[in-house]
Amino acid sequence: MDFDKKLENAIERGQQRHTRLKDAERLKSLSAEDIRNRHNEYRLELSEYIEVNLKKMAQHFPGFEYETLYGSKGWGGAIHRNDLDRGDDGRAGSFFSRIELTVKPQNEYNVVNIAGKGTIRDKEMFAWNHFVDLLDASLEEFHQRLDAWMVQYAEQFAAR
Repeated sequence: MDFDKKLENAIERGQQRHTRLKDAERLKSLSAEDIRNRHNEYRLELSEYIEVNLKKMAQHFPGFEYETLYGSKGWGGAIHRNDLDRGDDGRAGSFFSRIELTVKPQNEYNVVNIAGKGTIRDKEMFAWNHFVDLLDASLEEFHQRLDAWMVQYAEQFAAR
């Protein structure tokens, strides 16, 4: 590695360190109540977004029922259905499908955390988790991530 490249890397590391220090100072300046309020804003907006879009998704697949989720595991929603069908082995049976998306409760790490699970015909297909520091969080980023998860699930379910 030549000197110019080493110099550029050192400058970049210094700028990143400066940014981390400023973020830490901003976080310290926020009171515990400010942090809690900010997390609650994200939780409310994202759980509403989850509800609206899961209900839309359920309209495309008759038989799915919406369920509101709240409590110590998080806030959000799920859609689920049972199908009576013949399995790959030719035997009749009941098959369970479900997608669950939640915003996890605030924790000591001060992050906004969304999680999801997708089951299709009794097989867990997906287990998602995405988190971003509360100071860096963007609703648009979370909306895009949730959209991607729901579209991925719908595609897999339609291919069943």
